[in-house]
Amino acid sequence: MSATRRQVLARSGALGVGIAFTGALSELFAGTAAAQSLGHTGYGPLVPDPKGLLDLPKGFRYQVLSREGDQLRSGEGKVPSNHDGMTALPGRHGRVHLVRNHENRPTAPLQVPTVEGLTYDPAGKGGCTALTLDSRNNVLSERVAIAGTAVNCAGGPTPWGTWLTCEETEDKAGTNGYTKDHGFIFEVDPVDPHRSGAVPLTAMGRFQHEAIAIDPKRGIVYETEDAFLKPFGLFYRFLPNRPEGGPGSLRAGGRLQAMRVPGVPDLSVIQETGACFEGIEWVDVPDPLAVQTPVRLQDFGPKGITHAQKLEGCYWGGTSVYFVSSFARSSDGSAASHFGQIWRYDPSARRLTLVIVFGPDTDVQLPGESPDNICLAPSGGLMVCEDGNGAQHVFGVTRHGEVYAMARNAQNIGTPEAPEWGEFAGVTFSPDGQTMYVNCYTPGTTFAVTGPWRR
Repeated sequence: MSATRRQVLARSGALGVGIAFTGALSELFAGTAAAQSLGHTGYGPLVPDPKGLLDLPKGFRYQVLSREGDQLRSGEGKVPSNHDGMTALPGRHGRVHLVRNHENRPTAPLQVPTVEGLTYDPAGKGGCTALTLDSRNNVLSERVAIAGTAVNCAGGPTPWGTWLTCEETEDKAGTNGYTKDHGFIFEVDPVDPHRSGAVPLTAMGRFQHEAIAIDPKRGIVYETEDAFLKPFGLFYRFLPNRPEGGPGSLRAGGRLQAMRVPGVPDLSVIQETGACFEGIEWVDVPDPLAVQTPVRLQDFGPKGITHAQKLEGCYWGGTSVYFVSSFARSSDGSAASHFGQIWRYDPSARRLTLVIVFGPDTDVQLPGESPDNICLAPSGGLMVCEDGNGAQHVFGVTRHGEVYAMARNAQNIGTPEAPEWGEFAGVTFSPDGQTMYVNCYTPGTTFAVTGPWRR
């Protein structure tokens, strides 16, 4: 375990209250009250799992829905490696459709099996699998939803019940054995994957995609770019030609733009919660396909463009889009260092606000470094997947600014002398809010967690 851990700090802004999980959500993070001390309330301490898989608070239990290396119920092959981003979509008769990314690179031990009509590039080892669950989280089916893609990291659900899976790479054909260009977004239909096929949504850009969130009123798609090394990524919006949405609507194309914060070339320099910027600008991307030059290196005019290191999680809440910068390091070339940020962009006001800052702490029981996938919890707060050093957790952040451990990965992939644990990813909740689904990245494991969520 590393000598230092990270702790979520709501330094100068209390989290908003009066949040509902369903319906019209109010602003999740609001107010400028004095910082509240972080509590250990939550659901109580984590109880070690005698099976050595997942530690949870007393009263909670888990089901293992799927593990890498097991046989897919469809008979198409084995469950692939590297479980990453995921969503839970409502089905008929109380069923739930889970769509799960596999962030497979060319060296992945278990690739997503190629399936006729669902394979983009036979040389790609990534893709998605889809599970259908009954109301008791019993697995009814598990199959390939898209194959032949690469490094499928996160993505996001659409208002019309599909999943947008994102390739976190910009490798071209001829690189790493690929036969086609990569770095695209693909739409996945969990009910019938053949309806969506394996068609890249090229107008949405070719870059190191991480996650998306859709404005349900305007149809605008917001996109994050996870660029680890300089030049760092950008925050994008896609203005679709068919903003009314619907399955296949994004194939009609649209306009890709990047966010410019006037006077701020690098978001890492902003460190205080509540910092607010008006008059946010959006600049057309010169070449969304990045035929010659990666998008983040293209010429955005004399004013330049705003970069940020490790832009990851992204979701829509109420009237705003929220996005995560997992960390920034000056040693990597960032203008300043931080251990994580959550930003809110209000499109009606054209306003960008820093709402949470993550910071260092030595208490190993409190939240760790590098926030990654995030989602809204039924309680109105957040669930945050940890992707850092040492023990790996899913942490909750309450509406009152309290931080608590919700789950801890108990699967040691190191040795007894030098233990190591894989990150969490893809945290999401069932449509009724009664089940939390989450992935352990390595070894690839998908859990369903139930218990007294309303307590």
